[in-house]
Amino acid sequence: MRKNKIKKYGERALMTKEFDWFLFILTLVITTIGIFIIYSATRTTGSNSNVIVQSAAGCIGVAAMLFLCFFDYEQFGNIVKYIYLFSVAILILVLIFGTSGDWGAKSWIRFGSIGLQPAELAKVCFILTFSYHLSMVEDKVNDIKVLLGLLLHIAVLVGLIMLEPDLGSALVFMFMFACMLFIAKLSYKYIIPVIALVGISLPLIYNFVLDEYQKLRIDVFFDPNIDPLRSGYNVIQSKIAVGSGQLWGKGFMQGTQNQMSILPTKSTDFIFSVFSEEFGFVGAAILVILLFLLIMRCFKAAKKCENSYGSFICVGVGAMFLFHVFENVGMCIGLMPVTGIPLPFISYGGTSLVTNMLAIGLVMSVTYHNKPRIKVDVY
Repeated sequence: MRKNKIKKYGERALMTKEFDWFLFILTLVITTIGIFIIYSATRTTGSNSNVIVQSAAGCIGVAAMLFLCFFDYEQFGNIVKYIYLFSVAILILVLIFGTSGDWGAKSWIRFGSIGLQPAELAKVCFILTFSYHLSMVEDKVNDIKVLLGLLLHIAVLVGLIMLEPDLGSALVFMFMFACMLFIAKLSYKYIIPVIALVGISLPLIYNFVLDEYQKLRIDVFFDPNIDPLRSGYNVIQSKIAVGSGQLWGKGFMQGTQNQMSILPTKSTDFIFSVFSEEFGFVGAAILVILLFLLIMRCFKAAKKCENSYGSFICVGVGAMFLFHVFENVGMCIGLMPVTGIPLPFISYGGTSLVTNMLAIGLVMSVTYHNKPRIKVDVY
């Protein structure tokens, strides 16, 4: 009888250890910070609609995150073809029925007052499908035919996204693709020529591929003062907001660039600037540390996973967040071109928040359903 009780207790202990409380609580903390800073950024509008939408999206996202956590992620391997077709379908739909966002890209599908950004959902779909694709061909990843198939996998999605055109989202996909291939041990005989080719082709891309507004963003990145009242205005005001926060910040809802509505798109793209102005260098550093702890937790889950499918999922999620954080923070302080990429869990956007929580749910599922290495020690 006593032996059965010990065994039962041991099973519960094992189950508790598999649930990643640290990642779960960290996600909730960062999301809560985001809701508070959105409230500050939208205070001058006289409406709390953005806060309500973000809070509602957060609740939906938490439910979805927990559902995915307890759902065995390996089951997605049975429907990867349908997931991929779904991602292609929603990216085609946005080209037909989509509306333009703040940056001119036709990237939103509107249902009355509710907006959906298919590219965000497609990121999670890509992580699931490409991870499975890689896990099936992992030992042959350096075979040229296999590699061409992997390139085709992403080329369709990136091609559709560039038709919007949404360069920022396309770059996220390509960064995830590169990171996952690197983890799959892609040979340097491919990596080095590709890097060289990209370097050589950058002038051609700038002159013949990019639209005029995209070229202007790059020009402004190197010198915002060439167009200080239009294209360079956002970056200039963002750097002023970040710098004026100094060490400790001006205080919650006390930022002048924010409260006087001088800072543009302050609840979305430049919300890090709002946070930096109000909480200073110390607060901004803490926020960045929290985000990087979340990213490192994803990579740690990949390292601990017992199968390649789960490992690739975690790497894909970590890479997605890493690029978003690096690009968004970088553009707010003038170190990266402005692309309109949101700061995960902080920037306003229901689709983005739910998508991010779905991605975290996948990582938690990998951890939760991972095969225990020393199960006998629990009993």
